[in-house]
Amino acid sequence: MNLTELDVLELGRNELTGSIPTWIGTKLTRLRILNLRSNRFDGNIPHELCHIRHIQILDLAHNNLSGNIPRCFNNFSILSGIESNSRDFAYSGIGSEFFIAGDSLVTNGREDIYSSILPLVMLIDLSSNNLTGHIPSELMSLMGLKSLNLSRNQLGGSIPEKIGNMKELISLDLSVNWLSGELPMSLSKLNFLSSFDVSFNSLTGRIPTSTQLQSFSESSFFGNKLCGAPLTETNGCERVKAATHTIGEKKEEDGADWGLIISIVVGFVCGFWMIMGPLIVRRSWWIAYFGFLSKVRYMVYDAINKYCCHMFSC
Repeated sequence: MNLTELDVLELGRNELTGSIPTWIGTKLTRLRILNLRSNRFDGNIPHELCHIRHIQILDLAHNNLSGNIPRCFNNFSILSGIESNSRDFAYSGIGSEFFIAGDSLVTNGREDIYSSILPLVMLIDLSSNNLTGHIPSELMSLMGLKSLNLSRNQLGGSIPEKIGNMKELISLDLSVNWLSGELPMSLSKLNFLSSFDVSFNSLTGRIPTSTQLQSFSESSFFGNKLCGAPLTETNGCERVKAATHTIGEKKEEDGADWGLIISIVVGFVCGFWMIMGPLIVRRSWWIAYFGFLSKVRYMVYDAINKYCCHMFSC
């Protein structure tokens, strides 16, 4: 508690139990790396961790943590892009030697050792716990974050629409949760993604179109009711669209279009009575009408007779 100048606290892969001490957030405010991965910590993530404003790597994965993700994580100034990363991590050794701090982290779905480039890593890993509730929309303000792993929890609700604001993301893993709704269209703005996984949730609808999302394998989307590239199976919205088309085809195959037939009949009846009605009702019109037809008949007969005589020299 008294080591207030600590930059790095690495206690991962031990057998530590109980809750995460709140004094880590109130006393060790200079921390840049907090790694408590693979222990037996339980209880909630303490809100006091939000006081570590300069944090760049927060790894609490593989514990027994429960409750909601703190909304105050948007206080992290470097991860939010409010403050630049200007300070390096270094251990001072004997004499004039300096050793760069190293850490074992999981990014892009694999575990790597980071040493010389550790100051460039921006990561939050809360995977493999028992976290519940929604993904806080406040997390979307961490525009400097490069890796976000919330997989294997019990998170519900929809993926925040503003996730596209996190344009520096290289790795995003939300797999094996209870997430629902559609994939936000803003995901298409994440142009630097090299690792992406939303498999085994309850997501529906069409996968947004972008160069990055369509480059991932089908396994990144399995276990949902999604459709569209890169998925090859037709389900979700594709199936609904196909069903609508089938109904239209069946309607055409069942026989004549009754709407067209009715409109023809109604038009014929209306036209017939508009002409014949007045002739039947008024006798003078009836006489004049048939007198006109007789004149037309004689005119046509006379014209044909003259034409024939001219042709055959009658």
